[in-house]
Amino acid sequence: MEQPTTAELDAGLDDVRNSPTDNGSLDLIVRRPDVDEREVLEVGELSVDEGLVGDNWIRKPSSRTDDGGPHPGMQLNLINSRVLTLVCPDPDRRALAGDQLVVDMDLTESNLPAWTRLAIGSAIIEVTDQPHKPCAKFSRRFGVESYRFVNSEAGKALNLRGINARVVQPGTITKGDTVRKL
Repeated sequence: MEQPTTAELDAGLDDVRNSPTDNGSLDLIVRRPDVDEREVLEVGELSVDEGLVGDNWIRKPSSRTDDGGPHPGMQLNLINSRVLTLVCPDPDRRALAGDQLVVDMDLTESNLPAWTRLAIGSAIIEVTDQPHKPCAKFSRRFGVESYRFVNSEAGKALNLRGINARVVQPGTITKGDTVRKL
């Protein structure tokens, strides 16, 4: 398993910065039916109650909620496809990142502040104010250098680990759909 060096990661930052700001694309849909399980989908259904239908978000406990149930502001995780390509050169392993939606779009707070809505297929999602932080699994899967990269000052400013969102209008999403800022 090849892991990129810090120099290789830093060299890709300009490409990440050039991500589309308004009309991106949905490059990968990943359902997590259970812990450490991944299903790559061509088509997915988004539900206001369940998030990505069949994903385990609905069963995940959260320390950020009063009742310990799933956090409604963390229903969906989005990561920039250019970042994921940098940290994971092997396309067959990219689903391991754990993000349900991999998009080619600028995920910075200045471009997508909390409560920005995005249309994907017939669904609409809303960026939330919940931070998406790298975890130990990310480090194990993609290496310490990648973990440091997404957690660096530049990484935090660019939201390289991604953002959280919730579904506000249910609908069908398809790999290759345009991700349009509303």
